[in-house]
Amino acid sequence: MKPATLIGIILIVLSILSFAYQGITYTTREKVVDVGPFEATAKKEKTIPLPPIFGGIALVGGIVLVIVGNRQ
Repeated sequence: MKPATLIGIILIVLSILSFAYQGITYTTREKVVDVGPFEATAKKEKTIPLPPIFGGIALVGGIVLVIVGNRQ
């Protein structure tokens, strides 16, 4: 399999995943209270949004690379 075709397939898969999840969510722990030997922490979820335009661009780029890879 040619490198352009392989990269195109990877881009297509990543674009489908970006449409499905629409963001990356992760959890952080933050210190709320620190009094002497006692600590209180809170878990907070944060999300990095992925705009649909990035998924669309990756999809179009992947399709183009697959077509170009098959022509060579």
